[in-house]
Amino acid sequence: MNREKIVVLDFGSQYAHLIAKRFRMLGYYSEIALPSAPVDAFENTKGIVLSGGPSSVYESDIPEFNEKILNLDIPMLGLCYGHQIMATCSGGTVEKAGTGEFGIAHLTITNKDSPLFKGINSPVQVWMSHQDAVTKAGDGFEITGSTKDCTYAALQNLSKKRFSLQFHCEVKDTPDGNRIFENFASFCGMQKNWDQSTVLNVILDDIRTTAKDKNVLLFLSGGVDSTVTFALLNKALGQNRVLGLHIDNGFMRKNESRTVAEQYRTFGFNNFIVEDAAESFLKAIAGLTDPQKKRMAVGENFITVRNEVVAKQHLDENEWMLAQGTLYPDIIESGGTKNSKTIKTHHNRVAGIQALIEKGLIIEPLRNLYKDEVRAIGRQLGLSSELVMRHPFPGPGLSINVLCTNGTMNSSDKTDYEKACSEITSMKIEPLSGNTELREQYTLPVRSVGVQGDFRTYRFPSVLSFTPLENGFYTYPGDWDSIEEASSYITNNAQYINRTLLCLYQRPGVKLTLQEGYCDKRRLDQLREADNIVLAKLHETGWYDKIFQHLTIDLPYAGTPDHTSFVLRPVCSEDVMTARFAHLPSEVLDPVVRQIAALPFVDAVYYDATNKPPATFGWE
Repeated sequence: MNREKIVVLDFGSQYAHLIAKRFRMLGYYSEIALPSAPVDAFENTKGIVLSGGPSSVYESDIPEFNEKILNLDIPMLGLCYGHQIMATCSGGTVEKAGTGEFGIAHLTITNKDSPLFKGINSPVQVWMSHQDAVTKAGDGFEITGSTKDCTYAALQNLSKKRFSLQFHCEVKDTPDGNRIFENFASFCGMQKNWDQSTVLNVILDDIRTTAKDKNVLLFLSGGVDSTVTFALLNKALGQNRVLGLHIDNGFMRKNESRTVAEQYRTFGFNNFIVEDAAESFLKAIAGLTDPQKKRMAVGENFITVRNEVVAKQHLDENEWMLAQGTLYPDIIESGGTKNSKTIKTHHNRVAGIQALIEKGLIIEPLRNLYKDEVRAIGRQLGLSSELVMRHPFPGPGLSINVLCTNGTMNSSDKTDYEKACSEITSMKIEPLSGNTELREQYTLPVRSVGVQGDFRTYRFPSVLSFTPLENGFYTYPGDWDSIEEASSYITNNAQYINRTLLCLYQRPGVKLTLQEGYCDKRRLDQLREADNIVLAKLHETGWYDKIFQHLTIDLPYAGTPDHTSFVLRPVCSEDVMTARFAHLPSEVLDPVVRQIAALPFVDAVYYDATNKPPATFGWE
């Protein structure tokens, strides 16, 4: 794309792309690049931002950086790791900090004439997350701001057009972050060149250029990503060149496929077909317990079904491409950039898909966008609120909400579980130290995925139970803030725990143990019933539009193999990469718990009170 831009060098932070997103939201086109990129890759670049990352600059195994980039006559801004690498490359020193800073800090601006701090009053709240610190500024750099524990929190070298900050401007907890980015863009001489209309036109042109004379087949999950992709393809190429394929893979929510088809027809989409492939997908994951293998099996089976449909519809494979609703966070979390760590294996990046990508047979119109940008495009295309605001629903559907196990723990899991149990039972939870209603704190014998410090974790969830009520129900504090504080306290102070749950119900007289359980139709049907109860109440009370996504998680933890326990996981998020658990009011949550508990196969109900990080949205 021949367009003036701000380039973000990705040093491996899971949040590096938030920087690019912030610039785009401010109206400046931005792209992500590798820090090892050659200098000739920066044509039309007005400014360069060096992102944060999980490494320490003095370690041997750090992301490859082409230091010649620093010789370019282009303004640059280093953030966190970028701040430190800029210092070391200019003769400064970075060491382990005497006191690390994590969370909110306050920056005293010592040079109010700095172009970066124009219009910003001192002191200013910033968000820190670092254990290392610059202890000597690079040659020609001066201090422009400090915090209580970080002398070199902000540096600049105006003659070199260089700025660096230890804090993160890209997160909401730095309230003036956007102003700092605006000031940087202004210093770069960057003109605003990115808005919704521009984005839409660029995507449509890109579709036409990529598709050329080929037709396009698209998997339609019914979620907002595939729906907006479908609408874009239809607008760019016309319905006669696009075929939507909605595969009922057996992992849909209750009546989901029927609802999706009705909504598409109502909007005027007639170029789609529905294929019932539930039996095929259930067979593909039968007996699997490893979450990554399960995701890969689902992704590969999509290709198998796709090939079967192509043959059944007598489509000439030489004339058809495959489209996907892949978003940028999907690529990042799959380790799709050189320095990023794999948080999960995304079904859009399995081997079969990669092979098609290499052949140039995949088209992904949303690959550089984020969820809120996708929704904005959907509204611009005239899609209904029911389609645009639908909660995200990934291709693997409910299959990744059904945790699987053979019913036993291996020796390594047992050892880690015992350590997790010891951590939580011996922990004095400071935020709840005065709460007399807290009765128990323990750990469940199932692992769940999390993301901590830009790395994937696979650890155990802790459980808090409060005053028991009648018939197996438990009370919980009405003050969600204290629960959130306690949840963070637990995960910050425990090595083997990455989630905090509240026990809201446990069937009286039942001893819960780890059960053998796989993703089969029986468990999926049970999950559909519980999930439908939650979604119905969220719609009824208006909370469906207040949260980003709700997941109901099915645990193989019950009194008998045919019973189950459920975890409720509603989350609020702007950008998918960070989230807070939803603070549902009791008038919404209590009826939901009682309805689910009334299902004959339910032995326990929990509420996931963990933010992201340290926990991901889902459990697999």
